[in-house]
Amino acid sequence: MASLVLPQKWPSTLPSVRTRLRSRPPCVSMANAKSFVRKEDIVIVGAGIAGLATAVALQRLGIGSVVIEQGETLRTGGTSVTFFKNGWKALDVIGVGNELRRQFLEIEGIVMKSEDGRELRSFKFKDEDASQEVRAVERKILLETLANQLPPNAISFSSKVKNVEKSENDETLLKLEDDSHISAKIVIACDGVRSPVANWMGFSDPIYVGHCAFRGLGFYPDGQPFEPKVSYIYGRGIRAGYVPFSLNKVYWFLCYNSPSPGPKITDPSILRHETEKLVKVWPSELLDIIKSTPDDTIIRTPLVDRWLWPGISPPASAGKVVLVGDAWHPMTPNLGQGACCALEDAVVLAKKLAHAIKFGTLTVEESFRSYERERWPRIFPLTARANLIGAVLQQENSVVCSIRNNVLVPKFVRLGPMLEHTNFDFEPLQFDAV
Repeated sequence: MASLVLPQKWPSTLPSVRTRLRSRPPCVSMANAKSFVRKEDIVIVGAGIAGLATAVALQRLGIGSVVIEQGETLRTGGTSVTFFKNGWKALDVIGVGNELRRQFLEIEGIVMKSEDGRELRSFKFKDEDASQEVRAVERKILLETLANQLPPNAISFSSKVKNVEKSENDETLLKLEDDSHISAKIVIACDGVRSPVANWMGFSDPIYVGHCAFRGLGFYPDGQPFEPKVSYIYGRGIRAGYVPFSLNKVYWFLCYNSPSPGPKITDPSILRHETEKLVKVWPSELLDIIKSTPDDTIIRTPLVDRWLWPGISPPASAGKVVLVGDAWHPMTPNLGQGACCALEDAVVLAKKLAHAIKFGTLTVEESFRSYERERWPRIFPLTARANLIGAVLQQENSVVCSIRNNVLVPKFVRLGPMLEHTNFDFEPLQFDAV
């Protein structure tokens, strides 16, 4: 395949603060939105971690793209994302690792406790693996850092995909909520767990796994008092954890069993009350962190995943449309690998697609199939393992919980096997001579 023409950049007509982004093409008014068909070579759907990382990785290989995002701004709400060494290797390859390291604490180890505060086990990461690196990164700063690597006007906001169609010229037509259209030669769908592009490709909705999570960011204006360790607390049908990730912020989570996801709750007073009620007799430091949490950082989400069964699940690509990150393989957070794997996807896909575009040694379709063949053996076991670990940790049976706390965790849990999945290497984002 011959090289593609890189997408034209729209004129920089909008003011810039940090992220230098666009809300919609400046030459288009809402009055003629229905009749306008925007032509692009590569469209990335979704300006989350996967979408922005893919755009930056492609850019490092000299390939432009347009990112469309349904929100009016970057989705900087929420809490933090924990990256292990495979995630940091990906961030280094993309080119933002050192900028992020300077802002966040390195986590030294893990402490596991029972709900009465008794320590069950502790580990130091470097004792097991001197190359291990664990840091939690605030989602807002992560997205802004990635977005700032892109050219001016690289992201179109208020661009929610309503429908996907194949056009007669072998392009993909994206119909947006405002009835405007984008015709794309290549579509990379990074539009998250409820991806409309994945639905169009035949994927079913992710499956609720039986528990929900509260999350938040405790804020200590005079400095947080905790050691740089991840603290896990295990109860019956409920577990929690917290980790300091900067000098004045502490990320915390609480998972609890629920027969259904329940209604969406956004009222912070209700979220705070429900959280505190679940752990009111637990160690006081957890309650203190929750009480120190600003309302706008507390969220509640049902946990879901999708198992990519061989021969049953649809392929990751359909022609020149491909899925990346949660749009393809949502997984529960029990291994801390959802965001790490999204970054891995971005790097692997960018390298393969660039070979197709730059050298024509593969077609775009072949590069997407090669991406799936490489990523599936990595993704499927991690999704299954994360699910099974969650099922064990969320047990409600008192006998099982007693065995977990008094036998399994103190005597059999080993850090090496727990972190083996973080051993993943990347090729640099550059081309060898051909």
